Parts: sequence; structure tokens; C-alpha cells
Amino acid sequence: MPRIKIFADSTSDLAPEWIQQYEIGIIPLYVVFGGESLKDGQEIKPEQLYERVSRHGSLPKTAAPSPADFMTAFQPYIEQGDDIFYISLSSELSSTYQNALLASSEFPEGRISVVDSKNLSSGIGLMVMKAVYAAEQGKTLAEITQQIEAMKPTVRTEFVIDTLEYLYKGGRCSGMQNLIGSLLKIRPVIRVTDGKMSPAYKVRGKREKALEQMLQNTLSNKEQIDRDLVIVVHTMAEEDALNLKKTLQEQTGARVELTTAGCVVCSHCGPKTTGIIYNTIH
Repeated sequence: MPRIKIFADSTSDLAPEWIQQYEIGIIPLYVVFGGESLKDGQEIKPEQLYERVSRHGSLPKTAAPSPADFMTAFQPYIEQGDDIFYISLSSELSSTYQNALLASSEFPEGRISVVDSKNLSSGIGLMVMKAVYAAEQGKTLAEITQQIEAMKPTVRTEFVIDTLEYLYKGGRCSGMQNLIGSLLKIRPVIRVTDGKMSPAYKVRGKREKALEQMLQNTLSNKEQIDRDLVIVVHTMAEEDALNLKKTLQEQTGARVELTTAGCVVCSHCGPKTTGIIYNTIH
């Protein structure tokens, strides 16, 4: 049976040690400042992105990898006899999925499986790790595809956004909302639903209050949480993330791991964004 090579894109926000240990292929999206196009995670890191935004006062655009990018990444593995399983950023948020499909159609049928995660950040990462474990257990490409497709509706992804500034600069909330939100210290909590980012609710007051609300939302599903892996993802909010990790481990008995968000998530949500991602089982 051919070996299965697992691929994801840079928005999966996988921990570097997982990428290395399980030899996960990462295809970067692009962060575009003016005429300069930089590979997410390879040519620009979140700290550099924030510094540029602070200096110039405007956000970068983000762009999907081209079909040619995917073909270049996939080809060596197909040639050496591997099959490929790739999980993309939600098709509701990017053309990444469509471009991967176009690329896969250039290779022999049945060798590459492309799955639309209908998710982002560590919501994708969680699925990638499930695929990695399934491949290690000797499951076929078709079996892994079926397992991850079935998992898509059961992944829960929720983020606390610390500042409305990035949503405002990116055109995702109006200037008046930004002003009022800043004055009232409103912290939006974003949930991924049907592949889209949507405001779940707003918490007024200190950041800790919003984080506590998100934590309690997770713990309210305690009996349904898949304990194999829960991910706390953050951008420049390590202390908050560590506190959430500790409480989640104590309260659920799950394996809880920290990851940091890459430039694509950072450019849309801003610093100190913190999220909890888990799978539900019934």
C-alpha cells in the first residue's frame, strides 16, 4: 500500500514540532504589502506583520497559493509513489481549496484527496492531526477522507478578539462600531459556522471576562469533548493561553496543546487573539 503524505496550508497553525515529527507538508498562503508578496510563516512572521501594520497603519492583503504552487509541492511525492491527503482553509474564506482541486486534477486520478476543512487556524490543525494518526494506523486514502469529512461538522472553533482595530481596517466592521467598541471595551467572540467567521456574542469589559466566557462555553460541552486533542491557539497572548490550557486539562482530562496563529489569522484578527478548538463526540 502506498505511503500517505499529509499536507495542509499555513493557515492550519500547526505547532512546528508536529510538522517536523510527522513530516506534514505545509503550503504557504501569501501576505501582500503593496507590491510585496511574502510567504506566510516562511518569509514573514506575526511579529514582523504587526510591526509593519503599526508603522504603515494599514493591513496587508492575503492571497491563496496558486495551482502551480500546489503542483510543485505535490509532484515529488506522487513521483515517488506516495498518495496525498490535503486539508484546505475553508472555501468560504479563500480560493485555496479550488486551486488545490485544480492542481490535483493534473495528477493521476485517485492519488490526491483534497478536503475543504470548512474551518480555519487550529480547526484545520485538529483535522490534520486526526488524519496523521489515521495514516499511522494504516488507513487508506479513502478511509482517511471519509473520517475527516465526517469530522467537519463536529469541530468547534471559537476566538476572543482583543481589538476591533484589525476587523475595522480589514473592512469587517464599520468605523462607528470600532469607535463604540473601543469606548465600551467590547470584546467580540468569533465562532466558525459553516466555514465562515461569525460573531457569536460580544462581552463588555475586561479581556479576562471574555476569555472566561469562552472557557465556560467549552466546559459546558465537557462530556462531548474528544479528549485525544484540544488546542488553545493564540497570537502574542501566551500567558492567557497557558492559563486556559491548565484549566481545560484539569476540568476535562483531555490532552491540551498550545499553538500560535500565523500571519493570515493575525492579519484578520490582530494581536492577543486567543481561541479554543476541540472536536465533539456523541
